[in-house]
Amino acid sequence: MNTSDVQAQKRRYGIVGNSEGLNHAVDIALQVAKTDLSVLITGESGVGKEIIPRIIHDNSLRKTKKYFAVNCGSIPEGTIDSELFGHEKGAFTGAIGEREGYFGAANGGTLFLDEVGELPLATQARLLRVLESGEYIRVGSSDVRKTDVRIVAATNVNMAQAIRDGRFREDLFYRLNTIPIKMPALRERGSDVVLLFKKFAMDTAEKYNMPEPVELTEAAQEKLKKYPWPGNVRQLKNVTEQISILSPDRTITPEILAEYIPDDPISHDIVPLAAKRNETHSFENERELLYKILFDLRNDVTELKKLVHAQQAGNDMPVVQAPQVPAERPVAYYRPDMAYPAHRSESKGDEDFQTPEEYVEETVSLNDVERQMIVKALERNKGRRRKAAADLHISERTLYRKIKEYGLDKEDE
Repeated sequence: MNTSDVQAQKRRYGIVGNSEGLNHAVDIALQVAKTDLSVLITGESGVGKEIIPRIIHDNSLRKTKKYFAVNCGSIPEGTIDSELFGHEKGAFTGAIGEREGYFGAANGGTLFLDEVGELPLATQARLLRVLESGEYIRVGSSDVRKTDVRIVAATNVNMAQAIRDGRFREDLFYRLNTIPIKMPALRERGSDVVLLFKKFAMDTAEKYNMPEPVELTEAAQEKLKKYPWPGNVRQLKNVTEQISILSPDRTITPEILAEYIPDDPISHDIVPLAAKRNETHSFENERELLYKILFDLRNDVTELKKLVHAQQAGNDMPVVQAPQVPAERPVAYYRPDMAYPAHRSESKGDEDFQTPEEYVEETVSLNDVERQMIVKALERNKGRRRKAAADLHISERTLYRKIKEYGLDKEDE
């Protein structure tokens, strides 16, 4: 590692800290800058990954050419291809003119693809072609275009897990990950957190014309270093600004610091906790949510049936008996166009229209779901029926009736 070059780059870009992981990331960026190899920067959200592509571009042979930074996660899936590769006039609704796209505009320069792990699979295939051959096709065109672009990508996604889940192409990952650079999390940088706090405190005092910046006691510095900082540098800056503006004391003690950082921080794990512990993921929460939705849907359908029957009776129309709900039907997603006449397509005949009763017939057995919801509510509330009824948003009388209907009172005997 060329320490003098690393320190020079840190001063140039205002990078604060002397941790080994940070210096190593800057050093790798300087070494790879003179090449055209693809670089993939990994690290948690808020660690400052966006500074590495600037170091690479400004120290490369392309430094006189254009540099574009694109946040792939902020572009809607329907327009991402147009943004990256361009489109022809009339390619889609709203395409009133041609668009060059970032790959065309950045020709000869560097393109930084932030949050690359959020790209749709179809766009990933297009990107792979550009990396392999330098060729791409605009949306709505059949003409192959050429571009000479250096790709630097970044992600806070666990790419190994994304590949296993089929959300990211393995071949594209290896193309992007020619040179990997890992940005360390703030909790891994030791005393850097204190240096960053001082910098942010001085910046805030200067920006808002304060007499002096806030300072940390030694005990507060230790508390700052022990905190895990799930939001990394971004969170630290936010906390420092809050303290600088809101604290009447300019000397910050651990007690004052505790008012601005939570005791139970949000998890900063990139890898899901279950996966880290080699456990099977539990879908209990998802199942509870589905039970609740279907339970509420049953009540809604019941009220709708009463309304329909009342209207039919008022209009002297024959009342249609609701069919029984079969137990073996699979789960179906709720679609408004399946339940209400107002949403029926004009192109469909009457035979395609489904009444609310027919919709219920195509879902799971709501009786089983309702019974399961009641059992779960009673378990959560340790058999206390009043609290279970409140949890289910039904009256105690209704709950007693349902318990008797499903024979749950016998199970307690």
